[in-house]
Amino acid sequence: MTPTYTRLLSRLKTRHLLLLEGIARHGTLTRAARASGVSQPAATKTLAELEALFGAPLFVRGARLQPTTLGRLALVRARQMLQELENWGQEIDSARAGYGARLHIGAVPYISGELLKAALSALHARHQVVCTLTRATSDQLSQALARYEIDCLIGRPSPANSEYGFTHEVLYPQRPALVAHPSLARRLARRQPDWRQLAKMNWILPSPATPIGMVVTELFTRAQAEPPVPVLETYSLDLIASMLRDDATLVSILPEALARDMARRGDVGIVSWKLDWSLPPVALIRQRRETPLWAEERLVEILREVCAPLVAAAG
Repeated sequence: MTPTYTRLLSRLKTRHLLLLEGIARHGTLTRAARASGVSQPAATKTLAELEALFGAPLFVRGARLQPTTLGRLALVRARQMLQELENWGQEIDSARAGYGARLHIGAVPYISGELLKAALSALHARHQVVCTLTRATSDQLSQALARYEIDCLIGRPSPANSEYGFTHEVLYPQRPALVAHPSLARRLARRQPDWRQLAKMNWILPSPATPIGMVVTELFTRAQAEPPVPVLETYSLDLIASMLRDDATLVSILPEALARDMARRGDVGIVSWKLDWSLPPVALIRQRRETPLWAEERLVEILREVCAPLVAAAG
């Protein structure tokens, strides 16, 4: 054990973590003390204890307290520890209510609701795990995972995942489908694929900064066509389905499984072109932990089972 580790183990308290986070949020010791419900002298003493513990200033004094390099490192760890304490408290509450564990899961919008329903229902039925599910974009969920606000995410690997040091396991490949209003889909299906002509149409697409957005941009570039400027950038499946259903001039690209879900409901038509390219695969992205979370390991087992037919179909 290093001397610093020994000091932290014996002297670091939760009130130190709360003060650090409070100063970062409010900018001054006075406001942080008021928000925490402690006196200014008590907050001053706590900050002095912290800086003695670290052996260096954590903030540069001024009108607003600005974290030093050491202070920024301390803030990252403090927020992680406070988030883990909150997660731990929720797990305890879940266990006392008779559940096996609680898991916080993130999923990008382009993951089928049917797949998530099958996996989360099995997780609860077999292991009594209760879940909190957050839907957001890949970059938003990666940031949430880095802050320990979620335990794992179902999405697409990206450069940010490597930057954060996450691990990932590919669950299944995704094939694309061109979708449109049913009448437009039928008309397009009678033609040969022409991406230059398609580039001139009215598109609904995710942001070009997202993994799917980047792939679509590359597709048009390879076809020597100017990538379309979409009339709407969104990941909202409800909105995409509604607009395609009501507007016979709009087209979009979706993962095939989602497109088939929408087509079964009559919202869209699928253009029956064979697209010889793939969307980024779907993966389970996780924190690198020495001891994996028990509930997360059970989720991995179930996801492998639920996704097996998708892997087989792609093969």
